[in-house]
Amino acid sequence: MGEYTYSTEQIAHAIRTYDGVRRKKEIGAMVRDLHIDSQAVIASFGEDAAVIKNGSDALLLAADGIWSKLMDADPYWAGYCAVLVNIHDIAAMGGKPLAMVDVFSLSNTTIKNQVIQGMHEASRQFGVPIVGGHLHPDAPYSVIDIAILGIAPINDLIFSNTACDGDKILIAIDLKGRVHPSCMLNWDSATLRTADEVRGQISVMQKIGAGKLVTAGKDISNPGIIGSLGMLLEVSGKGADVDLNEMPHPDLKEHNITFEHWLRMYPGMGFILTAKEEHVSTITELFKKYDMTVCSIGTVNDSGELRIYHNDSSAVVFDFSKNGGVMHLGTYP
Repeated sequence: MGEYTYSTEQIAHAIRTYDGVRRKKEIGAMVRDLHIDSQAVIASFGEDAAVIKNGSDALLLAADGIWSKLMDADPYWAGYCAVLVNIHDIAAMGGKPLAMVDVFSLSNTTIKNQVIQGMHEASRQFGVPIVGGHLHPDAPYSVIDIAILGIAPINDLIFSNTACDGDKILIAIDLKGRVHPSCMLNWDSATLRTADEVRGQISVMQKIGAGKLVTAGKDISNPGIIGSLGMLLEVSGKGADVDLNEMPHPDLKEHNITFEHWLRMYPGMGFILTAKEEHVSTITELFKKYDMTVCSIGTVNDSGELRIYHNDSSAVVFDFSKNGGVMHLGTYP
């Protein structure tokens, strides 16, 4: 879907060394130090949200914090994104987001007002209320963290660790947006959409889960498209071949970004899905109703490597059996 001037080795290196990817490697050590002893917990680390059995439903619990670099650049956008990323985590699992709580540390009133404004706007737009939390009014720094509760029928859940050999890899993304003026690594589509539009985009994942249309799914988060795919493959114990020619992207010249830059961006609305060939057209049509683009970019395999291709060139981005992948969970056989 367009030419670019970088080699596959350059792309692979740029993704591996990107801070959004490298910051994930500490997760594995934390997981090994924490022990879960509850039959009610169906899934936890490695998923976008923890899954807790509640009768025939699952409660979905997630939390996310905003990178301090974003808070320094634009407190309003940091507040907005704090809500956005949490809603994505619930949606990625086929769930309906119910409510959020926040932990807010602030060092001055100006930052406080801007962050709260951003949180309020995103909460209103997506229709998910902030119902409580905790405030540190005299901290030496400003940080916003949010936890979210969602719900889904247990049988409709979409997990990250269930991709299968031979699955098609789909990227569903809203390309009608902009490079956010405060952060070059954020693609902003959500603020340009109406409340009905963003709620419709989120609801597609619930339809996909209910229809058993995918084998696995994950939202595209801070590590970017390829980095987020790497996280899904890592917990699934799989590898993949990805054709960069099939990667969806906006008009790069219009937005003054490179292809390599695009692959590292956090999108305003985007998901990675793995699915059987027979379901690809149905998934594509569901997202198309809400003005999102779906592209099949590759195939899942049992290699234990995420390899990217461009014409006659290829390179390994992650070898999960050797370097531990993105999160270093150590789950690969």
